[in-house]
Amino acid sequence: MLNETIAAAPDGLPFRLITLRNSAGMVVTLMDWGATLLSARVPMKDGSVRETLLGCATPEHYLQQTAFLGASIGRYANRISKSRFELDGESVTLLPSQGENQLHGGPQGFDKQRWNIERQNDSEVLFCLTSADGDQGFPGNLTARALFRLEEDNTISIEYRATTDRACPVNLTNHAYFNLDGEQSDVRNHTLQLLADDYLPVDEMGIPTAGLKKVALTSFDFRTPKIIAEDFLREDDQVVVKGYDHAFLLQAKGDASQPAARLWSADKQLQMTVYTTAPALQFYSGNFLEGTPARGGINYSAWQGLALESEFLPDSPNRPDYPQPDVILRPGDEYVSLTQYCFSAQ
Repeated sequence: MLNETIAAAPDGLPFRLITLRNSAGMVVTLMDWGATLLSARVPMKDGSVRETLLGCATPEHYLQQTAFLGASIGRYANRISKSRFELDGESVTLLPSQGENQLHGGPQGFDKQRWNIERQNDSEVLFCLTSADGDQGFPGNLTARALFRLEEDNTISIEYRATTDRACPVNLTNHAYFNLDGEQSDVRNHTLQLLADDYLPVDEMGIPTAGLKKVALTSFDFRTPKIIAEDFLREDDQVVVKGYDHAFLLQAKGDASQPAARLWSADKQLQMTVYTTAPALQFYSGNFLEGTPARGGINYSAWQGLALESEFLPDSPNRPDYPQPDVILRPGDEYVSLTQYCFSAQ
């Protein structure tokens, strides 16, 4: 189902809202501005329905928040140090959006642009965006597509594809925030399993400080499920960013048939499993959500939602030594990244 709002987006046109449904009773809503996930309502075993995504009351409210709620992120998700990198012997300078660094594709990244709807039905929607040469400083004319599909088993499948006519780093993700309790509760009471042996320490701006570090014997070890609060702020690597906001290099190594992470609500009545072809997940515990406008009218507080963003490691254009596929997309090749969030009532 497709609807248009009376209120206008920054380009003067209405927001276009898409509703996906399956026979199990799950309902997902999206909008074309930012190719954004607005809501994911999951049917529970007791007959109730539980909202699993953080979101705002209206599309217009999304323009007032800086948390990237549910948005598609590009051209390069996460951070690029000092907003520059070397590519084929030339220096590329980007538009900064977080101090001197670029975060999530720049001040007018893909989350702040209108995506065209190429096709849409009750189970899927395909968005397309054209990013011109020089957009936010990136080289090349790039075409990106985002396919959101609601499966019959209550899985949200997100596939990003991109092509370019000049070499350019590409790293697309969705910035959904999850709270499986279905209310504005402390997400640190969720149980999390992250199937990763290594994480990437960062400074207070989220820029990697060194190489990957083993999770063993640290507060970053989620290989066995544990309550997030159990080791919260236990180490300096967390304290510097007020919690978890780190990339984890996954054991699955891009094999989307293998689980990358599992998340359980505080009451254990709802589970979400993550599968992805991306090499890493950025686990963000919502440390700076304070003041973000919420669907219920009361602003979110810190730690009321968490993100599990599938992506390349941060600052990869400046770190070709990272053990992952090349982040540079070249003419004639296609970037493809698939991530699935599978919900299961317990």
